[in-house]
Amino acid sequence: MSQKPVALITGASYGVGAQTAIDFAHQGYDVVLTARKWVNLERIKSILEKNKIQPLCLALNLEDPHSIEDVIKAIDQRFHRLDVLVNNAGTNVRQLALDVTLEQWDSVLNTNLKGTFFMSQAAALYMIAKKIQGSMVNVASVHGLQGALERSTYGISKAGMIQMTKMLALEWAEHGIRVNAVAPGRLMTDSPSRSLTSNDPDYMKAMLAKIPLHRLATVEEVAGAIVFLTSALANSITGQTVVLDGGLTIS
Repeated sequence: MSQKPVALITGASYGVGAQTAIDFAHQGYDVVLTARKWVNLERIKSILEKNKIQPLCLALNLEDPHSIEDVIKAIDQRFHRLDVLVNNAGTNVRQLALDVTLEQWDSVLNTNLKGTFFMSQAAALYMIAKKIQGSMVNVASVHGLQGALERSTYGISKAGMIQMTKMLALEWAEHGIRVNAVAPGRLMTDSPSRSLTSNDPDYMKAMLAKIPLHRLATVEEVAGAIVFLTSALANSITGQTVVLDGGLTIS
């Protein structure tokens, strides 16, 4: 069995997932990084290797149960343990509810909710079998807490994730497995969509006017909250959602 704790981060190619992987590695964890396509992980893999960290990088399709099984098997073969699961992978469709297609609905819900549930189930079964009192963090969104235009499918999936966090935390507490969530608001990330909007001063001014603290959250802040929720300092926290939105949802 690995002497280090092991953290699995889904959707680790950029943004919150990539920063979370870096933070766990710096905390002394062996890290497992997944993305839908393995090639998408090359950038973060290179960053970690420059710091003498050797991550395990795996392709993962959350819509495919066999892909989830393969990831758990690969982790067992390499490390023989799993201590932390960060469910960060997700997808979004920006569409008015009247225009959402069945294919778009299935794509978002199958990945963000169904896939996250069965990834969590697989990790929990593994932890229970190994008698590991692990921790999970689901990356939800403020769109799961309040309404927003053109975000119906995404918001519904994230609201489901927040409720799922409570359900799984309750059921798995007897095994010592804690389940929490973070709900970021508007983030400053290296995603293509944010790169476009961050260079639009009118858009940014209008966005910041809605946020009481008048700033966007950073990926470092979200990753820090995730690491905290899995740490010993949070041993009494389970079933909770930590909101990082600059006060957006209370304004």
